[in-house]
Amino acid sequence: LYKESVGTGTPTPVTPEMERVKRNQEICSSVLYKENIGKATPTPVTPEMERVKRNQEIISSVLYKENVGKVTPTPITPEMERVKRNQEIISSVLYKENVGQATPTPLTPEMERVKRNQEQISSVAYREGLGKATPSPVTPEMERVKRNQEQISSVLYKEHMAKGTPTPLTPEMERAKRNQENISSVLYSDSFRKQVQGKAAYVLDTPEMRRVRETQKHISTVKYHEDFEKSKGSFTPVVTDPITERVKKNMQDFSDISYRGIQRRVVEMERKRVDQDQENITG
Repeated sequence: LYKESVGTGTPTPVTPEMERVKRNQEICSSVLYKENIGKATPTPVTPEMERVKRNQEIISSVLYKENVGKVTPTPITPEMERVKRNQEIISSVLYKENVGQATPTPLTPEMERVKRNQEQISSVAYREGLGKATPSPVTPEMERVKRNQEQISSVLYKEHMAKGTPTPLTPEMERAKRNQENISSVLYSDSFRKQVQGKAAYVLDTPEMRRVRETQKHISTVKYHEDFEKSKGSFTPVVTDPITERVKKNMQDFSDISYRGIQRRVVEMERKRVDQDQENITG
């Protein structure tokens, strides 16, 4: 009867403003629904409850398979392959969350090489699976809607945050914070000593690296000659005192003695004098 009494209406286009109002209504309904939920008493999950839950899942799986009829096989499309890979990745993440404690193994150069190869293969396979897309220009209207959505999301996030009670920073908390920093530093140092310290980093000597090294040598040589040309012809004045004059004179005397052979002559004259004294004594 309600539909019979309704007349013919004029359809109106769905504008961005109507979309925004619709989303706001959905958000308000979700907030009101959460406010009406009362407080519940949590119950611990016992082994018996776990066993019953697994039995129910097995029974549901068996009944599901019994009720399945004959189906028509469909070809595996690229989209189905992509969804399958995503599901495998999600399952891998959930599996890692349930993994317990393990024994760490050192990261060897061979493992690093295999890891890099896998990353390159994954990158190539990802690019091969990408299809062709039609780029669409980003209009000012799209930019405005995007900014509004970000602001609405920020406001809703802040509205759902509860009020916190600030706690004073006591000396005990400061001490615990410093201890945690010290422990982190010790663990980091131990890991560094075990994995990095004493091991050389292997770097490939590629033509590009050789070219850069040669360029650095040329730059260093040019800089050295430039500094030498700037300092050439300049001198540093030194104060002349009596001690410096005496040392300079002694050095000059030593140089003259070494150059002219005076020391050798003095030794020969001394030997002749000794010989003459011996002859006079014996004569």
